[in-house]
Amino acid sequence: MAETMTKATDIPGLSKNAVTVLEKRYLKRDTGGNVLETPVDMFQRVARSIAEADKNFDKKADVKALAAQFYELMTSFEFLPNSPTLMNAGRELGQLSACFVLPVGDSMEDIFDAVKYTALIHKSGGGTGFSFSRLRPAHDVVRSTSGISSGPISFMRVFDAATETIKQGGTRRGANMGILRVDHPDIMDFIMCKDDQKHLNNFNISVGLTEAFMEAVERDADYDLINPRDGKPCGTLNARKVFSRIVKQAWKNGEPGIIFLDRLNKDNPTPHVGVIESTNPCGEQPLLPYESCNLGSINLGKMVKNGDVNWDRLRDVVRLAVHFLDNVIEVNNYPLPQISEMTRANRKIGLGVMGWADMLILLGIPYNSPQAISLGEKVMRFINDEGHVYSRELAAVRGSFPNFAGSIYDRASEGPIRNATVTTIAPTGTISIIANASSGVEPLFAVSFIRQVLDKNILVEVNPIFEEVARQRGFYSEELMQKIARHGTIHDLPEIPEDIRKIFVTAHDITPEDHIEMQAAFQKYTDNAVSKTVNFPNSAAIEDVEKVYRLAYKSGCKGVTIYRDGSRDEQVLSTGVKEDKEKVVQTEEKRAVKRDRPKALKGWTYQMQTGCGPLYVTINEDKAGLFELFTTMGKAGGCASSQCEAIGRMVSLAWRSGVQARQVIKQLLGISCHLPAGFGDNKVLSCADAVAKAIQAHMQAAGYDVSLEAQAPERGACPECGGIVEHEGGCAVCRVCGYSECA
Repeated sequence: MAETMTKATDIPGLSKNAVTVLEKRYLKRDTGGNVLETPVDMFQRVARSIAEADKNFDKKADVKALAAQFYELMTSFEFLPNSPTLMNAGRELGQLSACFVLPVGDSMEDIFDAVKYTALIHKSGGGTGFSFSRLRPAHDVVRSTSGISSGPISFMRVFDAATETIKQGGTRRGANMGILRVDHPDIMDFIMCKDDQKHLNNFNISVGLTEAFMEAVERDADYDLINPRDGKPCGTLNARKVFSRIVKQAWKNGEPGIIFLDRLNKDNPTPHVGVIESTNPCGEQPLLPYESCNLGSINLGKMVKNGDVNWDRLRDVVRLAVHFLDNVIEVNNYPLPQISEMTRANRKIGLGVMGWADMLILLGIPYNSPQAISLGEKVMRFINDEGHVYSRELAAVRGSFPNFAGSIYDRASEGPIRNATVTTIAPTGTISIIANASSGVEPLFAVSFIRQVLDKNILVEVNPIFEEVARQRGFYSEELMQKIARHGTIHDLPEIPEDIRKIFVTAHDITPEDHIEMQAAFQKYTDNAVSKTVNFPNSAAIEDVEKVYRLAYKSGCKGVTIYRDGSRDEQVLSTGVKEDKEKVVQTEEKRAVKRDRPKALKGWTYQMQTGCGPLYVTINEDKAGLFELFTTMGKAGGCASSQCEAIGRMVSLAWRSGVQARQVIKQLLGISCHLPAGFGDNKVLSCADAVAKAIQAHMQAAGYDVSLEAQAPERGACPECGGIVEHEGGCAVCRVCGYSECA
């Protein structure tokens, strides 16, 4: 490992955090898990492998020179391809695509073929998108068996279970996108299918909205439900009520998102080949069945020179990146022959951006300003135009994509083009960590934040541009950085100059409308779609979410994902929370009065087996209900005993102050330690988990429904390092170790 760290310095600008991510997720290892290559080796491996594709078109191509260009492009962090390309190019697996869309037909054979194909894709390192709209609704007739259908949601659970059992390429689990058309008869059940957050945790879900539905929403009219079995109307629903239910669920826990299907197909470059039914897991890449996407992103933070956009360098990077991504299609080892055939026939690439917030900061432009919106349109138009120009130049040498005849380009008589699509704005997740750049087109998540490492030390992470500016302007101090990390924003800190406060805005400093305006600005000049999360404060009302959904439709977006802070049970707050005086007063007024302890209480004691030995949990009640909790370890003394006593005191204080049992269970259930005990349903993960299970058993014995499960930690703290997690494009990404729940 020491050798790897030393050689990593051969790449200027590669941060310590980036090295950690590369070593953990990207670098080649032997069977014993030992790292076999340095970051330099990895980038050379990728550059050589992708450059080799030029020989398919010119046997005398100077592959060595091209590989040197690709290496410089990546190690300068001006451009990086998607993660599977970095992981697998030049290696035996050779699967370089990030995402795929598979068809799900209305038969057992088709459904379970799709499950099998999903397993193969996840094993190879990709994520999958599906439309379940072809499946007949629940309780519909199945003539071949004289039975009834179980409906699309039941089959989604089969896909979810398959995903759970497969470790993706040895690095991360697969991710899925599940889409159902709004006119499917089971649409209301689909909207509610992730209501309790206990099911379908390997799926992002989105409702496929149609123009007819949106028009019916405006008129407060009914619309037809269509049975996919025969294509005939089979009922009606009120469009506004359905839309309101979508909005309410999104407000509650961020799902479902929405996709505007007719808008996707309006921009479908090959309508003669098929209809777009679904997208990849993060929603930015609409694909035909059996298509795959290979993505890459330009680091806009590197495209600033002397206080202005370096348009000449940006043009050069666009051209080289398009060349790179077209080569990826040539050398890619696809997991299925159908995918190889369809991908090569359309040759879609998705060139996007990261470091957009960095570019704005370097130019002194606030993210939430008209100037930023205008520049976003200008930059993306430039990238899209230059990308198409170079794709046409490639077509002159390599030929147009095979499905060109009948495509929108052919009908417009625009001449040959190499790639059916050129641009996509993807969430950049781990590659933005490698590049030490802001993610995608998102604003900064935080200027400074605190993370706790495995040895329990507290480290303050500071945005590198902010730290540089703070040092140059003379207001940097460790104390101030810690204050910012706790506070969550710099906008009301007078010790920071006002001009700096205006520029370093974060996701929660801007309005949801600002998020949508920025998404629409980039969508205007993007072939595919834009992955972006619209952040809401926890205090946002349902009406606020509805307003943004309507604005996204009117602004020309192809879909939208929202996230209301704290709306998923296990989120760990990673930055401070601003409280104004009015909110503090309201809190004081609503605070419950702590109950006094009577002399006698009735109670029950539960024995729980933990990894530290037997734990006895005593729960006492007064006339008003739960009052206090005591714990006794089978072996007295030690850390475990003191921690359990502390838990008991805090639970008692919570109950006497009016906190409900369900909320206490939520906070403690699922906490794990290094000494779990038991198996299956009887497994106890820690002493805290044991206390939660004892309270749960007590309440259930009394007839109360507190059947909670430990929530998936991917939604809050990182399940691998406990670090900070950002919500981006419907996906949770750790900025510390590079973990991502999405392919």
